[in-house]
Amino acid sequence: MPANRTKVFEVGSDEVVIQRRYKFLGALNDLFIAIWFLTGSILFFFDSLMTGGTWLFVVGSLQLLMRPAITLAELVHVRKISSRQTEAAR
Repeated sequence: MPANRTKVFEVGSDEVVIQRRYKFLGALNDLFIAIWFLTGSILFFFDSLMTGGTWLFVVGSLQLLMRPAITLAELVHVRKISSRQTEAAR
């Protein structure tokens, strides 16, 4: 069994809820990244729309920066929940 699934059982149901929310947020972010880059690529075929395509690439790149931020936020959130549950169990 992978380590992340083992941790779910150690921490409890709160972690499962948190992980699902962050997984959804990450998937939604990835979907928008794909949309921006695909649309930007199509706009690059037309000289008059190239500036718009470039801006979509910039937006997609900024969202790529959000991917590790989402993961880090999840890890911090889960750690806080884990710490609270450990303290409450004492």
